Formats: sequence, C-alpha cells, structure tokens
Amino acid sequence: MVKFRFTKHAEIKFKILSEHGFTLSKSTIIATIKNPDCRERGRNLRLIAQKIIDNEHVLRVIYKKKQKGITVITFYPGRRTYYED
Repeated sequence: MVKFRFTKHAEIKFKILSEHGFTLSKSTIIATIKNPDCRERGRNLRLIAQKIIDNEHVLRVIYKKKQKGITVITFYPGRRTYYED
C-alpha cells in the first residue's frame, strides 16, 4: 500500500480553493494521482497528474514519488482550454 503525504502548502490549498468555490478532498487528489487522464514530468523530478473535473476545468496535482511513498506538493484547478490540446 502506497503511503501519501501532503506538504504544509498542499494542506493550506484545500482551504484556499474552498474559499474560491473549488471544494476538494484528499481522496480526490489521491484518485487523480492513481488514475489520471494524463501524466507528465515536471521540473526537479516532480510528476504532474491531470484529471478532468468538469466541462471547463482540470485538476492538476504536482507530486514526488519516493521510496517511502508519494508526497503531494501542490494542486490546482486549471482551464481545460489551456492544458488540453
């Protein structure tokens, strides 16, 4: 079983996004990592998992894979028109 850890920044993002009308749960973030619509490499050995969340938005999750598990660095919603071809 893979262990997931959320950075302090990621923990704060839940509240910030909720204040802007995007209520997300840790299980949604983990599901995006486990079963993304697409995955790409970020900088500094980071990975980005992306999942469609509605007709206009995707959820992007930036994380690092380590031997001890997965560390969620941050996440954010983005416009599909920007992130999809």
